[in-house]
Amino acid sequence: MWDQVTRPPREEHVDAVVALALAAPVRCGDVVVIALDGPSGAGKTTLARGVELALEQQGPVAVVHMDHLYPGWDGLLQAPALLTEQVLEPLARGERAAYRIWSWVRDEWASTREVPDCRFLVVEGCGSSVGPARAYAALSVFVDADVALRRRRGIERDGEAYRPQWQRWADQETALFTADATRRRADLVLDTSP
Repeated sequence: MWDQVTRPPREEHVDAVVALALAAPVRCGDVVVIALDGPSGAGKTTLARGVELALEQQGPVAVVHMDHLYPGWDGLLQAPALLTEQVLEPLARGERAAYRIWSWVRDEWASTREVPDCRFLVVEGCGSSVGPARAYAALSVFVDADVALRRRRGIERDGEAYRPQWQRWADQETALFTADATRRRADLVLDTSP
């Protein structure tokens, strides 16, 4: 996943997230959950990498990518509950957490990944702070950018195979974020447009 990150995040964005995360109340057992939410191509993965590296100085960090939890191109609405049930609830109880990983090639659940012991959990991806997942996030960040830029980034990142799916996915994002008021409820909103 990280090999897809081709540009560094803005230092001021990383600094803002880290400062708020360090001051935020813990809501998931002993784990500080940082949810980096927002639409596709906004720069969530790039920001997650910068936040991960910055927080490593404060203690162990784990990262969960929502891309692993979506059960296919029409699975966005299911993902926040999957994140909550498989990752956040067990961590809040002080238990080990593991989540199923979706194979986009085979179009089925493929494997399971355990969440390593951590002080900080960065959850990046659309839906990471939506619905039941919100209650566990010490910090909710909504990452956005100009729609044309986001589309270009998405196609560059995922290749031409993503182009026919772009609008299908964008419609689900719009419905999800509108119903949930995700941007309005965020603790921090970042725009990664130039």
